Amino acid sequence: MTGVFEIADNFVGTVAKHNPLAATHMGITGSDHLMPDYSPDATHSFYREIITALGQMEAAVPLNDRERMCKDTFIDASTVSVEQHESRDYLRDINVLFSPVQSVRSIFDLMPKDSLEAWENIASRMEKVKDSLFTYREALDKGRAEGLVASRRQVNGCADQCAVWAGDRNSPPFFDSMVDAFDACGISDGLLGIRLEKASKSASKAYAEFSNYLRDAYLTDATPADGVGRERYALSAKGYLGVDIDPEETYDWGWEQLEWVRSEMLKTASAIKPGASIDEAIEILDSDPERMIKGEDEFRQWMQDLQDRTIEEMDGVHFDILDPVREIEALISPPGGALAMYYTGPSEDFSRPGRTWYPTGGKTEFPIWREVSIAYHEGVPGHHFQIATNVAMTEELSRYQRLLAGTSGYVEGWGLYAERLMGELGYLENPDYYMGMLDAQALRSVRVIVDIGMHLGLKIPRFSEFHPGEIWSGDLALEFMRERVHFPADFIVSEIDRYLGIPGQAISYKVGEKVWLEARDAAKQSAGSSFDLKAWHNHALKLGPMGLAQMKRELGEPRNTD
Repeated sequence: MTGVFEIADNFVGTVAKHNPLAATHMGITGSDHLMPDYSPDATHSFYREIITALGQMEAAVPLNDRERMCKDTFIDASTVSVEQHESRDYLRDINVLFSPVQSVRSIFDLMPKDSLEAWENIASRMEKVKDSLFTYREALDKGRAEGLVASRRQVNGCADQCAVWAGDRNSPPFFDSMVDAFDACGISDGLLGIRLEKASKSASKAYAEFSNYLRDAYLTDATPADGVGRERYALSAKGYLGVDIDPEETYDWGWEQLEWVRSEMLKTASAIKPGASIDEAIEILDSDPERMIKGEDEFRQWMQDLQDRTIEEMDGVHFDILDPVREIEALISPPGGALAMYYTGPSEDFSRPGRTWYPTGGKTEFPIWREVSIAYHEGVPGHHFQIATNVAMTEELSRYQRLLAGTSGYVEGWGLYAERLMGELGYLENPDYYMGMLDAQALRSVRVIVDIGMHLGLKIPRFSEFHPGEIWSGDLALEFMRERVHFPADFIVSEIDRYLGIPGQAISYKVGEKVWLEARDAAKQSAGSSFDLKAWHNHALKLGPMGLAQMKRELGEPRNTD
């Protein structure tokens, strides 16, 4: 009988075969010159292979606790994947953050650019952008024929992104940057340079045509409704969380969390300026020249220095950091995408390190009161510690666990937990930085409220001073966020589009953090005075990624995982 790790690791190859972009993300070589086939036939072929692997895993007998955890993780994730495929939502997969529109473009940010072979891969992949977007269009057209369509908001948002990347919004085409990078790299190959220029024009034209398709063809069928309803929301949220939730109960809890964080923000405002309101304190933080960094390059270097310094201070004190995890890069992301900072994990062999990406939105001045906490979330001790640690655990985890497994609830929950942890450890004693962490908590609490509220069409509670009794809409959510969180206006607009496009993902931060905190509290109760926070963190990070339901089972009292 095939073993647990073998089944799981074979599935990594299956994913890489069907999605060359995923292979590049993981650092699996051999398909960096390819683009995915998004057609319904190709998607269904992948689904059949998931079914096969799921059946094999259900029959497999784990030989130890590590294999048991891997089996549980694989079955949980694959079962949800099957449910989602059978819902046929892949036929209306258009959103402003996590759809093929973005994946086909953003993969070029991660591709190596240090050899002739690497540039040949880039040229080949750019040449295939048109065909890949065509297969994506096949899926969307089938969805249109079946009445499975995305919202007008998401279609318009993606059309705008395509136009920016094509160079139709007073900005240079994104793919021209590949040609510029090749010219600057010092490789002398005139024929390849000509090929790259031609491929760049082809890819830019493909994105311009796809933008036109979305506006001129798809938009006529798109639904005016932004929310997806309870049934679709519950399934989507289950995929992001790895656990079933009661949306209404979670919605009520979101209001409780927002009330707590607002009270903390009011106390902190007085520490910034005695007697100041929250808005007055944040006005000081946003406008004081002494509290900001000027210049994109200077800001990127400040972020890099903060990450490097935090690694040095954390190692051996609050975490035991594996050697490959000690490297991280802070980068500015290309224009045109969503305005939230994000992280990309290292390649399997760490030849590409973990990276934090910051979209500036055209800014050249950066108040740092908020950025410290965001850096802890995206880099260390947040996503980088968790994701890169798992990638480095080649002896303890299956390849599947290291490269593919995990849920947004587990990962983003850890990221938000990491922000709060840094406050507990004394890294946010400066009230400016503590206010930044609290504003991030306010954002994540508001996300729970408006994400569930908009998609389920819930009423605003009568106890609220904000439009009591009214039903949530995109406009109300935008107004609510502008009043309750203090992020830039363009970011907040981008956030509303994001929530409505990927239902259930926005709640994964707070819901995941809640499970992490509950797991730590359970371990504390069990261990009593012998509880060791560093040991618990090391243990928790080395279990491997999983869904929140499994995490609840695994992360109370540490157990033997040999």
